[in-house]
Amino acid sequence: MYRSGAIVDDQGKMNNFAIEPEIYVQENPRTGFTPYAEMVNGRLAMIGFISLLAFEAISGRGLISFLTNL
Repeated sequence: MYRSGAIVDDQGKMNNFAIEPEIYVQENPRTGFTPYAEMVNGRLAMIGFISLLAFEAISGRGLISFLTNL
């Protein structure tokens, strides 16, 4: 459906005000403690854990010892 937003009033003047967007409510919100948020949080935790293991394997020492000896 196309709405131009141009309306001619009773005096013949054109009214070019913007059309307000239609408001909708999502059935499944994507914020808060939802299954989607928990899945993303779990994946990020796995990436962080694997990155920490790779860092320790490459550097030969742990993260805390690396940070204390900078």
